[in-house]
Parts: sequence; structure tokens; C-alpha cells
Amino acid sequence: MAIYKMLSVLYPLLLAALVLNCHCDEIRKLHVVYMGDRPHGDSSLASTHHSILQSMLGSDSSAKDSLVYSYERSFNGFAAKLTEEEAATIAEMEGVVSVIPNRKLKLHTTRSWDFMGFSKGKLGASQEGEVIIGLLDTGVWPEHPSFNDTGYGPPPAKWKGICQTTNFTCNNKLIGARYYNSENDFDHKDIPSPRDTEGHGTHTASTIAGAELPGTSFLGLAEGVARDGVDVISVSLGSSFPSDYFDDPIAIGSFHAMKHGILTSCSAGNSGPEPVTVSNFAPWTMTVAASTIDRKFVANLALGNGQILTGISINTFDLNGTSYPLIWGGDAVNYTYGSTTDYTQYCEEDAMNLDMLAGKIVLCDGLQDGLFITQANGIGIVIFDSTIVNPAYAFSYPVPATLINPEDSKKNPVATILVGETWKDAMAPMVVSFSSRGPNPISPDILKPDISAPGVDILAGWSPLAPPSISYKDTRSLYYNVISGTSMACPHASARLPTLKPVTLIAHVMDPTRHNDLEFSYGSGHINPAAALDPGLVFDASETDYINFLCKQGYNTTTLQLVTGDNSTCANISPGRAWDLNYPSFSLYVEDGQQIMGTFTRTVTNVGPPNSTYTATLYLPLIISVDVEPSVLTFSAVGETKTFTVKVTGPAITQQPIMSGTITWNDGSHSVRTPLVVYNYFPGAPYTDSEVSNSVLENKPKLQGSFKENRSGFIRLSVHLEAETAEVFKSA
Repeated sequence: MAIYKMLSVLYPLLLAALVLNCHCDEIRKLHVVYMGDRPHGDSSLASTHHSILQSMLGSDSSAKDSLVYSYERSFNGFAAKLTEEEAATIAEMEGVVSVIPNRKLKLHTTRSWDFMGFSKGKLGASQEGEVIIGLLDTGVWPEHPSFNDTGYGPPPAKWKGICQTTNFTCNNKLIGARYYNSENDFDHKDIPSPRDTEGHGTHTASTIAGAELPGTSFLGLAEGVARDGVDVISVSLGSSFPSDYFDDPIAIGSFHAMKHGILTSCSAGNSGPEPVTVSNFAPWTMTVAASTIDRKFVANLALGNGQILTGISINTFDLNGTSYPLIWGGDAVNYTYGSTTDYTQYCEEDAMNLDMLAGKIVLCDGLQDGLFITQANGIGIVIFDSTIVNPAYAFSYPVPATLINPEDSKKNPVATILVGETWKDAMAPMVVSFSSRGPNPISPDILKPDISAPGVDILAGWSPLAPPSISYKDTRSLYYNVISGTSMACPHASARLPTLKPVTLIAHVMDPTRHNDLEFSYGSGHINPAAALDPGLVFDASETDYINFLCKQGYNTTTLQLVTGDNSTCANISPGRAWDLNYPSFSLYVEDGQQIMGTFTRTVTNVGPPNSTYTATLYLPLIISVDVEPSVLTFSAVGETKTFTVKVTGPAITQQPIMSGTITWNDGSHSVRTPLVVYNYFPGAPYTDSEVSNSVLENKPKLQGSFKENRSGFIRLSVHLEAETAEVFKSA
């Protein structure tokens, strides 16, 4: 495992030029100039990059001042400080694919392994071996027990990375680590090393590859086991704005990773439940939604009259059953400050008469961390939040706290907040509300997200320098924490991917009656790692398949040859629908008023018994007709391939939300299920997202990316990458 932390850098890595924090002057700002695949030969790309800048800026010294970094290992490009005019000029130069402005990407912030069917002994030791993990995040806490290297031999011979040992130590499990901060712009709590001060990176890293630690818990709650896993790249971050594939740093990097046989697993984003919010939607990545597990955290409120109100919270504080007066925040008005009930009901600190809080539990109409309440000698906080009804996930607070239904009483009885406990959640798995939804904003013929995995109330490692609750002022120092997000779901899926090359999506069926947006929320369903060990059939997609896909998306031969570094061509390939990409799902968008009509081509590879026969069965909405040809596939050897077509027809539809069915291939022992979705999309569709600009929708081959500002940092963990790909860790 090798950790890569990014604080503020245009990060190339095989995962792309990830562009982060920049506090440049108004004239020149950081940009990544992406020039495609690394050319063959030994020529110095750095000198080429310098020459480009020198020719444009007019002097050697100006070029040196502008050039920040040359990317030479996994792809060709450089980071430079440029004005908008200079960036536009370079974008039009021959050999340049795109120029990406420096932006921040958003972090998509043990019982879960058992819930997935991945318990120790269930799959057997043969499925767990020496693997390398590439993880991009906020760093890691190297002394954490999850990264103990007991029983590990030396790093694999192909590992070519390094360990930056300033304020950091690697071992035979944590085999490499680097951090990036191109602007030397550190927060007061940052450490100039790969060491994690945010907690996020340690959490995702220990989820995907942490040592097995029985009895792990968060201050006594959620006791379980943290586990081991994988040979992929795991990326729990992304942009909140859709960009063209080659203006998207994660799409760029994962494309180059794919060329080396490395699959990238990405979080879907935390912008749900609104439609068209899914991020990391390139077809060569696996996009992971967040779903619940069969455990939820409860902290009940016991009223003085004996009534018990069920609350949701990760509450580790014990009030010993003592009851205290309740006061509604709206009654604690600071009139001297000029406040009113309209402000104090939300428990805004400056608006409240803090003297009235002493010895009381405060009821607030909005989410607060409550720390100021205990600093004012209050006891705790009870949250009423009309925007959070029946919450599926819990927060940790720095004080006694719980969140209850907003319909419950706000009067002034006495009450106590009971210490937290865990309950069985029989409704799991269910996609959580915050998990970003499809459809795919750039290529609606590709269903995204791909799959869901545990991402709610996940127990994993934590940095002792990071606050363990929603309050940044929480001074408690812990080695474990429980948090939620698609960031947590992604490593659960990443840990399963070595069993899924070539890719197929073996998943548990999700209950469609509890998900209005159906596959746009969960993709193929909830991750099923046990079944993935013996899938029967797989859908294999090669670099050539993705190149053909990009040609149909409107990219030209010149751009693609820069990206691929070979003689790939779009000759004889006309722009059109992506129905023949060998993807393990079927997505058919229909413009308003048009008939349902599309024909898909797929090829499956037999990875089960050599002599097997699969028969197709259909489960479809009544208005959709599907013809599968042939409907029976007979194999005589392992590795044999068979091609089939799926013709989908139906009446004209208008303003039709997603409707879905399945095509399942069964040989008596294997069941290979693929979802099929049909829906209206642009123009005039109910899924129109105003943030998807017209220039993006036109699929222009050379666009400048646009991301929203979001605070973030990054790490990357590595433990088995192809040699050339791993070299990026040395050069980045």
C-alpha cells in the first residue's frame, strides 16, 4: 500500500491531473495542459513543455517562472501558471488535448463487510493475497493499527514508488507515500507530509486495505472487525459539475490506468437525491452509490412523562438517566443583540441568550454541533430538522445529542438523552438520500451509477488529529470513527474488484418500490462479492471498445491519437449512440414524443464451466418489447465468447421518468442479470440539469473544464500497479 496525499496540486498520477487549491494572483493561475499519452522514445518531455511556454511567453525566464510541473510518466502534460488568454492560446496549439483550470475536487464525505457477505472464512483465504492499492485522498495516519505490517513480506518487485519519510514512516504494508502541495499553501493544522490530518483518507484506506482488527468500535458503539483487500485504484472524490471526458482529471487518469489493465473505482458523489448529479461517470470507471447496512445508530430521548422518542445519533455521552429541563431555542432570544425567535429557533450562537441555556437540554430547529451549548453550561442538544425526515444516517456530535422527528413536541418538559445504541435495520440495503443520482449527464446511453455499496454509518480508521464529530472544535482524539458518504461506499467496491476483471456487475436486487429513481440510484444493485467470485459470464471491454465509444461521442482522430499514443482512428465510425459499447447494462434515452427504439450489441465471455448453456429470461414493463437474439448461448470452452443483440421497441413517450426491467442469462447454476432502463431525456426531459452547459452536451473534443470550488485534499494508496503506471508516484 502506498499513500498519496494531495493538499493543493495539479495532480497527474495515473489518475489524472487532479487540480486543487490555488491562491495565485489575478493575472496567472494554475492550469494543467493535457497532451495525451506519453510519446514513445527517450526524449525529455520537460524540455518540450518548456519550449511551448517559451515560444508563447517570449523568454526563457518567463517560461521557467510559469512552469510548475512536467508530467512524464503515465501521460504527457504539464502544470503552468497562465492567464486566461494564454490558456486559450495553448488550448488551440497542435498536440494539446485540453487545458484544465485549477479547481478543487470534493471529498465524497466493519459491520459493512459482514453485510456484504465478505466475512472472514466465508470466501476463503485463496481470495485474499498480495495486492497493491492505489488510493487518492487526504493522506493516512501511518501508525494506525489498521496499517500494521505483521505477516507481510517485502513490497512486490514491480513496485517503483517512494515513501516521503518527513513526518512519516512506511512499512511492508504501507509501502509508499507522497504528498502534493504545488503552492505551499498549508492550513494551520496541515503537516507537510503524507500524514492525514483530515481523517477522510485514513478512513477510506483502512476500509479498503486495513489489517483485520477484532473488537474495533467508536467509543463502544458499532463494535466489529475492520478488513483487508485489493488491486485497483480507489478514488473517493470528484467534481460537482459535469465536464467533457478529457477535461475531467479523474476521467483522464482512469483512462490511462485502464490502458494498463487497472480498473478505477470512484464514488458517485453526495449531491442526491436530485437527478443528473452523479459524478465520475466515464464508462471505463466503476461508479459506486451509497447504500445502508443492517445497522443504524439510535439515541433516544426519554421525556419526564415516560414517553420515549426515537432519535438518530451516534451519541457516546452518558447522562446516567438524569433528566434536565428542555428549552426550545426560539425561547432563548438575545434581545440585547437585537435577535428574534426567527433566528434563535435554529440555535445560532450569537442570537441566543446563553444564560438561559445553563443546566438545560436545548431543542433546535436546524442542525448544529451544540458545542457552544455545553460551553454555556448547557447539557446537550435535541435537533428538529424538517429537511431530515426519517434519516437513514447518523452524525456524531461533540456533546450529548440526538435528532428526532420534527412533529414531536417542543414544549418544556424535562428529559434526558440516552446513550447511543445500535439497532438492526431490516430495511437495508437502501440507497441513502445523499447519494448522487443518474442519469449520466454526458453519455446518457451509459447507465450510472454502476452499483451500490455500504456507505452509511461506516466504522473505520481515523486520524487522531482530526475532530471525530461534525464540530471542527471537537478536541477528542480517536483512532476510529463512524461516518457516511459515497466516499465510504467506494472502497467497499474497490476491495472486491480483483475478482471482477474483466468487468461484470454481480449484485443483489434492490427493492424498486422503495427507490423512485430505480437504477438511477443503485445501478445494477447492491454489491455481492461472494457471487462475483463465480459470475459465469462477464462483459469484457477493451481499450479499442472505449476508443470506438469516444468516436461515436464525437471525438476526432487527431484528439484520440494524442490520448492513446497510437494510430487509433475514427475513420469509418460515424457519431451516434453508444449502444454497442460492451457495458453490463442497457440504457435507452428517448427524446420527448419519439418512439422507444434501440438495438444494443453485447459480447459475453464464459468464465464458468466449459460446457454450459445459458437461456435469456426477460422482466419488463408492459409497454416495452424486447427481442434477444439469440436467446440461447451455448459454450464449449472457458474463455469462449458469444455475441447477442437486444432490440428494444415501444410506443412514443413524453415526459416519461425512468422505467426499467432486466435481462437475465441462466445456466442452472449462474444467474447473470443486466438492467435495462428507458426514459425521456434532453430536450424537454424531467432530468434537465441547468448546470450541464450546451458546450458540454455538444461533445466538443477540446473543451476547457469547469468545476465548482470545493475544499479537498487527496491521498493515494498503492500496492500493485503496472511498473510504468507506478513510476508516476516517483515523478509526480
